[in-house]
Amino acid sequence: MKDQNDEGGGSGLPIRDEDAIEPGQNPPPDESVHEMDERTAHFIRLLSDDDEVSRWKAAEALGRIGDPAAVEELISTLWDDDARVRLKAAWALGQIGDRRAYAPLQRLYRMENEGAQEIIKEALDNIRLSMSRQ
Repeated sequence: MKDQNDEGGGSGLPIRDEDAIEPGQNPPPDESVHEMDERTAHFIRLLSDDDEVSRWKAAEALGRIGDPAAVEELISTLWDDDARVRLKAAWALGQIGDRRAYAPLQRLYRMENEGAQEIIKEALDNIRLSMSRQ
């Protein structure tokens, strides 16, 4: 069996670069976008779960995913009853870096204690940095 990198691969048919998927390589773009949308939707649904730990973990996951489609729901989560959920939503919005979150984060900053303000300030700084790159 010939190596995939051999000219012609021994089959008489040319090997096209676009057909080869190397180990660790991402799937084709349309498949990964579809998967990302499903994951984002799953975690967005969890933001309204009755369990605050589920909401906290969902906000963290959305921040790690970084999909701007989650911004509006994360903004709503800034007003959650649980402070840990609010702060994780603020962190997530900073990770995404979408300007839509800037004014709501400023409002939250004025309402929270000093420790929470540090997390919110970092999120605001991340959004400012993201806006300066656009």
